[in-house]
Amino acid sequence: MSFNVEDFNANQPLAPERLQALAAAVYRSIGVPDEDAALAADTLVQADLWGHQSHGLLRLGWYYARLESGAMKAQTLTSLEVDAGAVAVMDGHDGVGQVITRRAVDEAVTRARKHGVGVVSIRNSNHFGTCMYYTRLAAEQGCIMMLMSNAGPNMAPWGGLKKKIGTNPWSIAVPGGSYGPVVMDMANSGVARGKIYLANKRREPIPDYWAVDARGRPTTDPKAALEGFILPMAGHKGYVMGVMVDILSGVLSGSQFLDTVHGPYDPVNRSGAGHFMVAMNVAAFQPLEEFHQRIDAYIRSLKDVPLADGHSQVYYPGEMEKLADLKNREQGILLPEDTLSDVLRVAKHAGVI
Repeated sequence: MSFNVEDFNANQPLAPERLQALAAAVYRSIGVPDEDAALAADTLVQADLWGHQSHGLLRLGWYYARLESGAMKAQTLTSLEVDAGAVAVMDGHDGVGQVITRRAVDEAVTRARKHGVGVVSIRNSNHFGTCMYYTRLAAEQGCIMMLMSNAGPNMAPWGGLKKKIGTNPWSIAVPGGSYGPVVMDMANSGVARGKIYLANKRREPIPDYWAVDARGRPTTDPKAALEGFILPMAGHKGYVMGVMVDILSGVLSGSQFLDTVHGPYDPVNRSGAGHFMVAMNVAAFQPLEEFHQRIDAYIRSLKDVPLADGHSQVYYPGEMEKLADLKNREQGILLPEDTLSDVLRVAKHAGVI
């Protein structure tokens, strides 16, 4: 497939299939195998389809830089270091985080079908994008999945003034009935770091409760926020949750933790990211069809309430992303001008345009 700059106009929505093909070509150009390149590209475009542009094609240049430096390996060679019934420990050997995590999903679901539950601990991985991309895969196979990951330091310990803790996201996805999977995906910071990067790219101010500057003062300047500290969600509660995610993802797996983890924004240092994944086979608890019926009843009850002023409906977790996906697949993805410009820059550098 050939690509021309003229085909990618910042002022008009772009076909997701075309964007996915371009991103996959960029990955292939640096040695990522075809299947892995398609997966990594799909995770980026899917984030944009869900409306999470902080985790979409905005990140292609960061991942490419890490592949180019060798901090992330283009050839992903995973191995099982522990194989103990319902429990496995997987080593990603610094491969592509999306590929490692996709393989871990298969491992967890397979073990859950055999044992009722499958627990996979992952070491020496890389940033993998949105958690919900992977938890949804398990939910679509009849499993409840919880996934969490540590990340490069962005937050200070509660009461401190030094970056030690990542935003450390986690997600839970539950098989749905007629509504589809019910999905939670959240960072333990008040906002994902990528959203501040996006605001900085767009030259837009941020709310003063998202971050503080290097001296610990609230700021609306995204550049000062990136030089300072992201604030945890719900004050000390977000800090505590971030610590626990780091312990389960990094300490338990035998991977890196706290400020020894390097995020996707770092082009040269190996990541050392760790993940923790649990899959539960719903059929081990009750018939799956019965569970679907109960989830349907649950969601109907959630929605059957009077609406507050300014709201058009009650959304169940994951519904806003589902609706955004349907809209963006039909109308196309409108990328911020700076994001598209950087994607085209990387594509030219990779020699695919």
